[in-house]
Amino acid sequence: MRIGILTGGGDCPGLNAVIRAVVRKGIGEHGDEIVGFRDGWRGVLERDTVPMDLHAVRGILPRGGTVLGTSRTNPYALEGGPDRVMATLDELGIDALVPIGGEDTLGVATRLAESGVRVVGVPKTIDNDLDSTDYTFGFDTAVGVAMEAIDRLHTTGDSHHRTLVVEVMGRHAGWIALHAGMAGGANVILIPENPFDVDGVVAHCQHRFDSGYSPIVVVSEGAKPKDGDLMLTTGEKDAFGHVRLGGIGAALASLIEERTGREARAVVLGHIQRGGTPSPFDRVLATRFGLAAVDAVHDGQSGVMVALRGTDIVRVPLSAATAQLKLVPAERYAEAEVFFG
Repeated sequence: MRIGILTGGGDCPGLNAVIRAVVRKGIGEHGDEIVGFRDGWRGVLERDTVPMDLHAVRGILPRGGTVLGTSRTNPYALEGGPDRVMATLDELGIDALVPIGGEDTLGVATRLAESGVRVVGVPKTIDNDLDSTDYTFGFDTAVGVAMEAIDRLHTTGDSHHRTLVVEVMGRHAGWIALHAGMAGGANVILIPENPFDVDGVVAHCQHRFDSGYSPIVVVSEGAKPKDGDLMLTTGEKDAFGHVRLGGIGAALASLIEERTGREARAVVLGHIQRGGTPSPFDRVLATRFGLAAVDAVHDGQSGVMVALRGTDIVRVPLSAATAQLKLVPAERYAEAEVFFG
């Protein structure tokens, strides 16, 4: 078979492990030809390809990012975009497509599958907010990076007797903040799913100061207060209509400093969470996803996504995986609240 592969949306550690697995199994066990599309859906629109043979994937397992490149291109936002995608796949003789991405990339894949393209999706996002899978690869690495930063901030915060507000990624879902905050011993964790009470945050910070230590507040970029709005945006939108967020950490630090009378600083981890070598968990999960995607293609499957359920890799409908985001449930946040203050 001739299988096309692409990586779309935000980059994350583990993408190259998927690519490697698809190539190694596709070529090694089935004699497939793997065609890589550069920069996500842009490569399909513009017929920008690179052959992915065994030589192309040597040494890429520990590398972060994606050797294919990525973009936030949305074919359905461009006039004639879907027709150009279909024409490319037809002209190149692509028998099946393996897109690796999050809600936006796989949302496009879902619509293409409905139009008759054989598609097997692979879930990727550091936010862990894609539905129908327990975990997405990239998440474990991002949490590890954020946790290490929090560990380091504890000592400098205590030395200067100041509040440190750590802003992490998470537009609609607070999984990174929840896991990194719990693992790093944060005193307050703020997530988009649970609008926060400013007075309560200040009280937790003051209690921490009263105990002789300095508070660490971990906040998702999309978190917001119950009253008012501290969420800042640049006003810019990407091809999928998402507003670029940023600034909640600095705004919250300023407010905490004013209310407590103690210095507060904001630390924005930003794209540091996306970069670097993948963790062992993400390398293994991404590899298993890639192998399972090839199996699904050769089983004649389409319109499905490979997913993790417990320790098993299963197949779920793409439409179910992209219908809604997987948000942090109230009971998981309640576990973290035990350690606030």
